[in-house]
Amino acid sequence: QEQLVESGGGLVQAGGSLNLTCTASEPMFTSFAMGWFRRTPGREHEFVASITETGLNTYYGDSVKGRFTISRDNTKNTMYLQMNNLKPADTAVYFCVANPTLIITTLPVNYWGQGTQVTVSS
Repeated sequence: QEQLVESGGGLVQAGGSLNLTCTASEPMFTSFAMGWFRRTPGREHEFVASITETGLNTYYGDSVKGRFTISRDNTKNTMYLQMNNLKPADTAVYFCVANPTLIITTLPVNYWGQGTQVTVSS
């Protein structure tokens, strides 16, 4: 059974917006740090954003600061990534992750979703 399930990916024009959702199957994830990584073919996973257990602290990769916003709703076991002003360079598979640590900014992590494709056309 998949424990982290992403949704909301798709095709959008440059300058557009998408909102990714990650739904956790287990309530235990509400006590984990959660975040997003992305990967393009031939490249390593890139840190996108993360959020602490309570949602009070957030962290972003340099390439998305000011454009992406991460949030979570622990009552719904759900995390979100609002992506605005998308660029073709944002095209990637986006993965939801979770880890029983205070913060996430690097790999490895314990839990991964299956990924959702985001494609930004120029």
